Amino acid sequence: MLETLQSEFGNFPDIIANWAQRQPGKVALRDGERELTWGELGDRVERIAARLVETGLERGQSVAILGTSCINYALVFLAAVRAGGVAAPLTTSASKEQLIGMAGDSGARHLFIDAAKSAELGADFMPGLDHIALEQIESWMAPAGTLAPAFTPGPKDPFNIIYSSGTTGIPKGIVHSHLMRWRQFASTASSYLEAGFPVRSLASTPLYSNTTMVAFLPPLLAGGTVNIMGKFNTMDLLKVAQEHEVTITMLVPVQYQRLMAEPRFDEFDLSSLLLKYCTSAPFSAELKAEVLRRMPGGLIEIYSMTEGGVVCLLACHEFPDKLHTVGRPAPGSELKVLDDEDRPVPPGTPGNLIGRSQTMMSGYKNQPDKTREGYWTDPETGEVWQRMGDIGRVDEAGFVELVGRAKDMIISGGFNIYPSDLEAELEKDPRVAEAAVIGIPSERWGETPYGFVRLTVGVAESEVDDILATVNARLGKTQRLSALEAIAEMPRSHIGKLLKTELRERATASAAIN
Repeated sequence: MLETLQSEFGNFPDIIANWAQRQPGKVALRDGERELTWGELGDRVERIAARLVETGLERGQSVAILGTSCINYALVFLAAVRAGGVAAPLTTSASKEQLIGMAGDSGARHLFIDAAKSAELGADFMPGLDHIALEQIESWMAPAGTLAPAFTPGPKDPFNIIYSSGTTGIPKGIVHSHLMRWRQFASTASSYLEAGFPVRSLASTPLYSNTTMVAFLPPLLAGGTVNIMGKFNTMDLLKVAQEHEVTITMLVPVQYQRLMAEPRFDEFDLSSLLLKYCTSAPFSAELKAEVLRRMPGGLIEIYSMTEGGVVCLLACHEFPDKLHTVGRPAPGSELKVLDDEDRPVPPGTPGNLIGRSQTMMSGYKNQPDKTREGYWTDPETGEVWQRMGDIGRVDEAGFVELVGRAKDMIISGGFNIYPSDLEAELEKDPRVAEAAVIGIPSERWGETPYGFVRLTVGVAESEVDDILATVNARLGKTQRLSALEAIAEMPRSHIGKLLKTELRERATASAAIN
């Protein structure tokens, strides 16, 4: 199997079927309700795939999935790919209108949906699709022993669609090909087999998220076991990690933050953990350092986009002096830093990050114009690069430090202000547990910085004015915050991304009242 995984291109479904034949009694999937062996997984994937084809699924057609992560959700994802279709998991936190838009955009004819979402959305939700209850997969799939028609994927065949986590409008559908997913995950699975440790993964973020694929697909390609969490909470994660001796996990920064704040954290034995990943949101140097101190195993931060572009890796346990960065471009990845006129900037100067690698999306589903907008074409070579949407700088050793999102940069009185600089200053104050800064309209300056803080436990809101004065005294005149507001909890998506759109709306409303 190792030789197959090290090939230039391979067949995901064939590898899953091969592991099912080799180790039928080994646990493949486990959730809070039950577990499934590899033999059972192989059987069910074939039977669901066979039924999909029997009920009209065509090659390259999407299969929509909507619900809380569980074993049956994972089976449908794998079966959609096995049948020659495209796995299209839909974001559970999206509005009904957004879900209708995503399902329609995907081109699916099948919708696998759990009872909770079905009850929430009502009988009038996408009546033109074949609705299959996730809880009733056993009675829906083809009879025992049925095999799906043979399917050999080509490199450009679509593997899945991941819908972006936009807060307004219909999220864009990001299409990943079989070749892209192979290049992304086969080498990771190969590294697990070469290392020779037991592959027992914990997937604690939703299966509709691209983040979760790191804890889902490579462990299965390596013939391991994946523990699936339906809803994240710290105690459940710690219990699962200890009981099942989890060796690999992927967590987003807010999950690490909550684990570090869990009063009973140190009661659990996590000594089996060999490798922890993190991605999807800014991961502070202070939090990385605390995770390294308190959790066993290596810690690897991944910086990239669902769309592709550059992939940067930071092995935090190997570079403790570079925790303020997201690491260096991985082998096969390239990075450029450009100014607003798309000209290269000198080393150490902040600019717009663009990247390219072997793991680039095929494009946005049904949106060729949006796809082109996200690209930058080198005028000299014609090479296509992905605009990362971030502002960053590269140090003399090649490590990349993020300054902020390009769309979040504040231009006040003609000066560029990077929110991350102000957030770092705020978080130096021991009274501040977490900070976020956005720009709001200003008649005098065009834009002005407005801050939010989540206060340390026991600190009174009356301290906010003093925190503002203390921080502004350390900042340059062009950087100073116009206001600071205490907030009980930062608004975040299901995978922990800070929703600055919501903060901007709140700040604009507060400024209008005042």
